[in-house]
Amino acid sequence: MAEKVKVVGVKREAGYLYFLDKDGDVSRALMARGGKKGGKPSKVAKVGLKKEKGFLYFLDKKGDISRAVMSRGGKKRAKKAKKAAPKKKAAKKAVKKVAKKKAVKKAAPKKKAAKKAKKK
Repeated sequence: MAEKVKVVGVKREAGYLYFLDKDGDVSRALMARGGKKGGKPSKVAKVGLKKEKGFLYFLDKKGDISRAVMSRGGKKRAKKAKKAAPKKKAAKKAVKKVAKKKAVKKAAPKKKAAKKAKKK
């Protein structure tokens, strides 16, 4: 659960990202949308909050500063098996296709020459 640290009451505008900067003040930046780059941050409220290690600080729905304990570690995930075998098969298939194309190209002129010889 999160706990309220400081009551600021920031009124949010659509299209902006609100966050706590290095100085502990509330800042906002224009969000990147539709290929446009985001804007430079500007300070909204000077708070001067000192952050404690191990907490995540954020603006809640009411525009106040809250914090929550950061979850570190967690459950270890199982390692995935390497998929080296399918890659080798794909490489072999590609080599076979190239070899077939070369064989077809070499054989094609011989067939044409044989047809010409039959017509004469």
